[in-house]
Amino acid sequence: MVSRLGSLALPLLALTAACSTTPPPAVLPDTASDTLPPISEAAFSEELTERTFRYFWDTTDTQRCLAPDRWPSNPFSSIAATGFALTAYGIGAERGYVSRDEAAARTRDCLRFYWEAPQGPAVSGVTGHKGFFYHFLNSEDGTRRGKTELSTVDTSLLLGGVLFAQSYFDRATPVEAEIRDLAEKIYRRVDWTFVQRGNSSIASRNGGGPKSIAMGWYPERGEGGDFGTHDWVGYNEGMLVYILALGSPTHPVDTDAWDKGWAANLEKDWGPYYGYEHLQFEPLFGHQYSHVWVDFRGIRDEFMRKKGIDYFENSRRATLSQRAYGADNPNKWKDYSADIWGWTASDGPGYSEDQFSVNGTPRSFNGYMARGVSEHRVVDDGTIVPTAAGGSIPFAPEVTIPALMAMRSKYGARLYTRYGFKDAINPSFTFTEFPSRSGEVDAQKGWVAGDYIGIDQGPILAMMENHRSGLVWKVMRKNPHIQRGLKRIGFTGGWLDDAK
Repeated sequence: MVSRLGSLALPLLALTAACSTTPPPAVLPDTASDTLPPISEAAFSEELTERTFRYFWDTTDTQRCLAPDRWPSNPFSSIAATGFALTAYGIGAERGYVSRDEAAARTRDCLRFYWEAPQGPAVSGVTGHKGFFYHFLNSEDGTRRGKTELSTVDTSLLLGGVLFAQSYFDRATPVEAEIRDLAEKIYRRVDWTFVQRGNSSIASRNGGGPKSIAMGWYPERGEGGDFGTHDWVGYNEGMLVYILALGSPTHPVDTDAWDKGWAANLEKDWGPYYGYEHLQFEPLFGHQYSHVWVDFRGIRDEFMRKKGIDYFENSRRATLSQRAYGADNPNKWKDYSADIWGWTASDGPGYSEDQFSVNGTPRSFNGYMARGVSEHRVVDDGTIVPTAAGGSIPFAPEVTIPALMAMRSKYGARLYTRYGFKDAINPSFTFTEFPSRSGEVDAQKGWVAGDYIGIDQGPILAMMENHRSGLVWKVMRKNPHIQRGLKRIGFTGGWLDDAK
């Protein structure tokens, strides 16, 4: 069976490691009281943008450009989080939080590391293979963490940041010229044919679709490594993987990868939920990640042309259906409403093996997992995740920004602090006799996460900026690789028809 959740839904390890090259803490102070003063929407949007930017600027290792998977525990680095960090640098420069020269220097150094870091088929001591990178890297030296997979989607999220940097830093200075050159070399090196079923003898013998792209590769599993059984097929965050794979000027996959792989069975994911008919995928990250860097407004592939909408509208409907579920609150979790809602991959209280009683109903609570709701499946343990609304801001700002402001108001500095929103909160988990495994528990206020998570911070920052100024979308619409990938897939309309 092909996973509908992808590699980003894999549980994260509760490990800790120090990073000696981490910059000093941000100048923004923590708030001493849980209660925060009222704030206007405009002021909140600016405050959230700066605080979330500071997360990436302050915590990303400047020596090797290793953005932490999570903070402050900082067990290891995530290449996907690094892609969001690279995007954050341009946003910070545009907003004036740092100078353009500072952002460019940081970006240039980052790209130098990923271009020069060792690649190869070895099981350890390398950052990646065939141009791809391992999902998690050791904070000490940037090499593969444990037996984590060579990840196609996490590499794609890194490349989103790489290509954003390539198009954003467009001035005729030595530093910005080097950024563009390094970005081009990093992207051109990726051999997408290596991970496509049918193009690799290893991939073929492992099964999967005849043309689909595998989720990951493990060098220690048999002679020549192993791709496992999970591919990017059906509606999910894998759109960006295919756009980059078809857009490659050096090692592209053919159009069958999209037509007979990812998009072959989209109809099974189409249906109504809480009054909104759309392609469904339970956790909202599947509706958000590709949209961080690709402006899907007004452009359509064959499937969406038949449906009469675009993928942007699809994500809007998914967001509104989640909000409607929260307002209905069929499972009677504490605090759910039209203003307090949102489910996607996140931390949680972490006691799935124990049974608890909430309002007389037996309950269990999970740790890190992909939460979400659709007509196909509901994964909901009372945990509310700010990035669910935050990553959907451009789709439905009229309900997402008020939701974030309501969370700030209701939960105060327990949830909203130095770097914006902590990862999640669960008001229903009030069992103080069970020490928290990933946060803290209060008998009245419930559980709150102890960490921020990079791949949850990133969509909040980038999508708030896309709503406010369209910066990331405007920049990426100029990138020839994004244009090429979309056109080869068969997207037409809107800005793409005018792209040169």
